[in-house]
Amino acid sequence: MSSYKTVKTTGNTEWFTHDRFGMFIHFGLYALPARHEWIMNHESITAEKYQKYFDNFNPDLFDAREWARAAKKAGMKYVILTTKHHEGFCLFDTKYTDFKITNTRFGRDLVREYVDAFRAEGIKIGFYYSLLDWHHPEYPIDVCHPHSNYEWAAEKDKGRDMKKYAEYMRNQVTELLTNYGKIDIIWFDFCITWGKESERYKDWMQFGGNKGPDEWESEKMIELIRGLQPEIMINNRLGIPQDVWTPEQRRPTEWRKNEDGELLVWEACHTFSGSWGYHRDEATWKSDKMLIDLLVSTVAFGGNLIMNVGPCSRGYFDYRAVNALNTYADWMRVNSRSIYGCTMAEPEFKAPDGTVLTQSVDEKRLYIHMQTYPFASLEVENLAGKIDYVQFLSDGSEIKYKENAEKGTVTFTLPPVAPVGISPVIEIILK
Repeated sequence: MSSYKTVKTTGNTEWFTHDRFGMFIHFGLYALPARHEWIMNHESITAEKYQKYFDNFNPDLFDAREWARAAKKAGMKYVILTTKHHEGFCLFDTKYTDFKITNTRFGRDLVREYVDAFRAEGIKIGFYYSLLDWHHPEYPIDVCHPHSNYEWAAEKDKGRDMKKYAEYMRNQVTELLTNYGKIDIIWFDFCITWGKESERYKDWMQFGGNKGPDEWESEKMIELIRGLQPEIMINNRLGIPQDVWTPEQRRPTEWRKNEDGELLVWEACHTFSGSWGYHRDEATWKSDKMLIDLLVSTVAFGGNLIMNVGPCSRGYFDYRAVNALNTYADWMRVNSRSIYGCTMAEPEFKAPDGTVLTQSVDEKRLYIHMQTYPFASLEVENLAGKIDYVQFLSDGSEIKYKENAEKGTVTFTLPPVAPVGISPVIEIILK
């Protein structure tokens, strides 16, 4: 087995570190204005003016089975849906607010349909739940709140009770973890200390604008969750380290450790474009090669990758998202063996320039991902005497090689023209 030992977790992470690849889905009222999921904050929209999106929300073309089939085709093994984002709108039929999907024209519990459809495809189920809530009357205004820049903000903030809001969150999480069967991940967002940003608000803003584990009552939340679903994974964004570290929109260049030097279970979360929610006019969509290289490089440092889709307000994935998912589908159809059940290669194996290595956890297979295709040959150190067989993973065609026992190197003979597809993969069966 792999020599890399990760920190012991409370939740079940065994399936997670095997499956490696998942789908994030950001869906909410922000799909209607279609110009960023933080639009309420970015444009300082009051709850009263934001109401028009609630009144017109009707994803009539939503089909959870289509979402699930697209994820499965792309090779994604788990999924996380925004049950409630920062705007406070709930995609499930909660008892604790009227600001929910069953009170819209759509009138159905989208979370129920989502769970049933993805579970039917054998995909693990995750719930995202935002700690922020720009609609709830007891949520104290902070520097991220859409109302914070209004002259009347201080007056409206008076009397808001964070303890009542924390109880509201626990009540909703209880619903999510009791009404939909076994849930594999709960993904919170976001616990933060505002620091210097809060200076101009500190005279009136509760907690000086800060909201940390004490304000969210994170310990109570974790205890509740563990009692309801003992095997569930909890991310780190309650401000108390739990099962998985979740860096956002960046690609770590090493496998992060905790203070005791233990390797963390981690997951990079990324968007296909520059927005999590549907953004009609956003143009910084990642290229096909960037998408594949991001997945490969993440697994090569022992991590998971979760890629986000933001459905449009009518409930379907637009053509740009479909194209991105198809890129993964085409590549994973023939190369998934280098991702599932794989991790960082053992230290003895050094990646040649322009390549990235992954290795199966049982140490029987080594994969060379050629992100820059070499011409005619590729030399790898510390491989001599360790190879049983070599092939291109995409089509199973043999690759010839020569060993230099004195130097310990192996030189692979490659076709001068790269095989069809992004980042061709060499599969090495080790002795």
